Amino acid sequence: MLNIIAIFTGGGLGAVLRYLTGVFFLKQSHLNLPLATFWVNVTGCFLIGFLYVFFIDKQEINPALKYALTAGFCGGLTTFSTFSLELFEMIKNAHFLQAFLYIIISIIICLAAVITGAYIAKFCI
Repeated sequence: MLNIIAIFTGGGLGAVLRYLTGVFFLKQSHLNLPLATFWVNVTGCFLIGFLYVFFIDKQEINPALKYALTAGFCGGLTTFSTFSLELFEMIKNAHFLQAFLYIIISIIICLAAVITGAYIAKFCI
């Protein structure tokens, strides 16, 4: 139960930071690019990679803290960080074909899901 509370708390903080980053970039940037999304994705990927290596052999660190920072905070900040960590593990374990297929299938299916959702919403509203 403590792990769930930790993930919930970390996820909330990550989501709030993602929102505030969006507000900041909206005020500061005059480019027509999704810079806030790009920034949180890169930051989240860096952070989850750092934490993965930092926590790997640290049995003394409370698992709830590990979950709060990785699944919670990084997950709330961006799910792209988890996607990237999964790819990192596939590549590290020399599962190159699996990693390549995961990238291609994820992009195609997620884009198709967005298009399908938008299409269905158009007819429901």
